[in-house]
Amino acid sequence: MEIRNLGASGLRVSAVGLGCNNFGQRTDLETSRKVIHRALDLGITLFDTADIYAGMGGSETVLGTVLGDRRKDIVLATKYAKPMATDGTRQGASRRYIMDAVEASLRRLKTDYIDLYQQHDYDPLTPMEETLRALDDLIRQGKVRYIGNSNFPAWRIAEAEFTARAMNASRFVSCQDEYSLLVRDIEKDLLPAAQEYRLGLLPFFPLASGLLTGKYQRGAAAPADTRFAKAPALRDRYVTPRNEDMVEKLQAFAKAHGRSMLELAFSWLAARPQVSSVIAGATRVEQIEENVKAIAWKLSADEMAEIDKITLG
Repeated sequence: MEIRNLGASGLRVSAVGLGCNNFGQRTDLETSRKVIHRALDLGITLFDTADIYAGMGGSETVLGTVLGDRRKDIVLATKYAKPMATDGTRQGASRRYIMDAVEASLRRLKTDYIDLYQQHDYDPLTPMEETLRALDDLIRQGKVRYIGNSNFPAWRIAEAEFTARAMNASRFVSCQDEYSLLVRDIEKDLLPAAQEYRLGLLPFFPLASGLLTGKYQRGAAAPADTRFAKAPALRDRYVTPRNEDMVEKLQAFAKAHGRSMLELAFSWLAARPQVSSVIAGATRVEQIEENVKAIAWKLSADEMAEIDKITLG
């Protein structure tokens, strides 16, 4: 397994990470245990979860139950800020909430520190200074080792960077945002900001919620056991004429090179600037094995240019 630095920090992570949103939700405890243990065996060190995953706390609870002594062998990443109550009382990035949220995550994860604590969404109600000071205090206390952000607009990333410098506080070392062959919007503003401030990019939805797996056929109903069949809103978001046209061209490109769509999607991301780890979930052991193998294709400059022609037009 290739190991990379997370942005400009000294934190080292596996080039393929395990997204843990399925644990406690789509996969039961024993299935989750098998996937987690196989990921460890294959050299995956970055395990990415969030407090809201699996019905508010379910994913963190599974990880805390399963990891045991192997906790020390991984980079454990979780998130805060999204609603953990239906009445709006437990969310955001205020000092008061962050201090409560981190303790709850530590209890569920059965650990005394979080390697990467990420703000899951920008909070317009809380000053950036307040958030960064609270996070800096957690780092000084040893409860958190590094901090990152997710779903921030580019200008908020810049604001956070300059605020941290002015305060002499710990800065964000990573950003987690949607990025794939079909969704390249972050290249306009966010990716240049990540490069400028040396944030490691952790792309989520690397397979565009499954559209890039090649298992969906144009004009045919989604198989019953797939995400698109169970979540029509996701299907409507990704299954567009534009995307279907691109998928057909990408499939032809992959086939011409003797590769799978999974290899193309993962290897392209792994070759992109600032990408530290490609995070993907898995509900079966076989999936995690396929994910690990999928970044082996070292795309040439000509191949990258050909992909750009397909996906950028």
